[in-house]
Amino acid sequence: MSVVALAGGVGAARFLEGLVRVVPPEEVTVIVNTGDDMANFMGLYISPDLDIVTYTLAGIVDPEKGWGIKGDTTRALSMLQELGFETWFTLGDRDLGTHIARTAMLQQGWSLSKATQVISHSLGVRCQLFPMTEKWVPTRIVTDVGLLHFEEYLVKRQARDNVEDVIFDGIESAEPSPGILDAIQHAETLIICPSNPIVSIGPILAVPGIKEAIVEASAPCVGVSPIIGGKPVKGPADKLMEGKGVEVSAKGVAEFYREFLDILVIDQKDKSLTPKIEELGVNAVVEQTLLTSMERKKQLARTVLAAARNKKSKS
Repeated sequence: MSVVALAGGVGAARFLEGLVRVVPPEEVTVIVNTGDDMANFMGLYISPDLDIVTYTLAGIVDPEKGWGIKGDTTRALSMLQELGFETWFTLGDRDLGTHIARTAMLQQGWSLSKATQVISHSLGVRCQLFPMTEKWVPTRIVTDVGLLHFEEYLVKRQARDNVEDVIFDGIESAEPSPGILDAIQHAETLIICPSNPIVSIGPILAVPGIKEAIVEASAPCVGVSPIIGGKPVKGPADKLMEGKGVEVSAKGVAEFYREFLDILVIDQKDKSLTPKIEELGVNAVVEQTLLTSMERKKQLARTVLAAARNKKSKS
């Protein structure tokens, strides 16, 4: 089975943990959001979503935070603080090694895709990870205090500002990373992970050619709602969805993806929204979607794959 998943953030990484336990990892391709990337933070190229997905699939992520490396120290960060640098973005010492390696590879002329493959494979990740594009296309948040890089909005300012709009800077001239369109075209199942639809999946879909490839693909497309009972499981998805005029609900998620989505897996708390979702032309499947254990993660992955098979058998 060839599975292609669009992913970004902690929710997606936790879902993928289950997916690679019910599908051979070698058959899974993950297209990861890079809108969060910081191209020159203390001289380093930082890829937060690529790292979250990589560390999670490598089994070394901090399980409580969902990002960073478990047991990591922050001695380098402490020294930077003593030297007068801003340290609002946490860089663990082992994590710092990843950023140094990535930056060195990019400076040697390697592509972000190649650097990602080297890092992920070195850490034992067996599925294929692709950045959505090789170009730096930062997600910027238009707020009541001005224009902020997404990580400044989320981490430095703790998502406290009112969101007026979300911009993917330079996305119109970006191209999908090599191999992405071919993977989508030949996929047997397409999955939209339970990620923030605006800033995790939105940038991927905004790369010219990717959404069009998904629309044209013959494979069924199954999404998992990151909204449960009208609230995000983690992060400021509600503020960002409201800022873009998207209803903060499983129905709002279905509407956001309706152009290409065949099935949306929603939580049991949202079962009553099934008729409204299906009015949009999207089938709804009800499941426990809160990923509190490995068994839950595997069960959700099985539900997604079964929904895709069922859709395909009826087509």
